Amino acid sequence: MFSKSKIILLLSLFAVLLTGCESVPKLFSGSAAKPVETNLLSGRAGTNGPVLVVKVDDTNAAHPQAGLEDADVVYIEQVEGGLTRLAAVFSSVIPVRIGPVRSARISDIDILAQYGHVAFAYSGAQKKLLPVIAAANLQDMGAQRQSPTIYTRDPLRTPPVAMILRADLLMARMIEKNYQIDTAKSLGWSFGDAPETGRQTSEVALHWPAASYKATWSISEKRWLLTHNGSPDLSDSGKILGPSTVVIQMVSITPSEYHDRVGGITPFSQTVGTGRGFILRDGKSFVATWSRPSLEVGTTWKLADGSEIKFAPGQVWVALTDTEPNFTYVVASAKPSNSK
Repeated sequence: MFSKSKIILLLSLFAVLLTGCESVPKLFSGSAAKPVETNLLSGRAGTNGPVLVVKVDDTNAAHPQAGLEDADVVYIEQVEGGLTRLAAVFSSVIPVRIGPVRSARISDIDILAQYGHVAFAYSGAQKKLLPVIAAANLQDMGAQRQSPTIYTRDPLRTPPVAMILRADLLMARMIEKNYQIDTAKSLGWSFGDAPETGRQTSEVALHWPAASYKATWSISEKRWLLTHNGSPDLSDSGKILGPSTVVIQMVSITPSEYHDRVGGITPFSQTVGTGRGFILRDGKSFVATWSRPSLEVGTTWKLADGSEIKFAPGQVWVALTDTEPNFTYVVASAKPSNSK
C-alpha cells in the first residue's frame, strides 16, 4: 500500500504527463520538494531537489542529445580512445527525456562522491567495475536493474546511441521503492559577482585526443555557446547548449585497471587533490587553483591571492582535461589620439 504522501506525488506526476509538460516535478523520497530561492549547484531560481546523475554519450553519432539544457552541472570526461563522455547532474529541473544513455566509468565514482547519496542512471559498466559501483555511495538506477519502459529505445537513433532515459518514470520508480536520495547541496563553489581581475575572452578551445569543444561568449545571451567537434552543440529541442560558467579543471589522466570490450584502456581522471585551472564567466577568463581535500567534500576555486572566484548563476560545465586550452582574448581598441 502507498502512503498518502506517495499517492499525492504519483498523481501529480501523472498529471504532468497528461498535460504534456516537458519536465517532471522535483521529487524527494516520500515528500514534496520545498521551494527555495536558488539551486545550490547552479544558482538557478528553483528548488534543491533530489540529485539525479545520468551518463550521456558524447560521440558525433549521439548528437543532438536530449535533456542537457536542464542539467545544473555537466562534466566532460575522457574515455577510451580519447573520446569524451558526459556526466549530467540534475536537481532544479528533471526533464522527461535524457540521453543517449551510455555506460559508467571509474572516474564517475570519485566525481559523484562529493554529491552524497545520489541516483545514478547509466547503461551498464565493465564487469570489474560493477561491484565498485555497488559499494559506492550511490543509488544504482542502471539500465540492467530497470525495465525497458524506463530505459527506452529511440527508433530514430541507431544503437549503441539509441537508449533514452524516461526520467519521469525513473523518479516515480524511486518514490515507489522509497529510495532515500540526497538533495542538492553546496559543492564548494558559490554564486555572485565576478572578481575585478580577469581577462576579456571571446572564445576558448578545449582538446582531448579524439574530441574537441569550443565555448564562445554570447553578449546577447550572457552564456558560453558550445560547439562539439566543430559543429554547434545542439540539444534535440533545437537549443544550442551553453553554460553561464565554464570550469576548466586541469587534472592528471592516467590508465586505470579497467578496459572496454575491444581492449581499450579506460583512463582515470584524478579529481581529488589540488591543481590548476580556469574559470570563464561574463566574457572573462580567470586563472585559478582548485582544491578538493577528500572524496566527500566539494571543489573550491580561488585566485592567486586566495580569494574565491564566484560562479555566474546558471548552468555549469566542468571540463576535465590534461591539455592546455587555447584562449582567444579580446584586444582593446586603440584609444583615439588627443592630438589635433
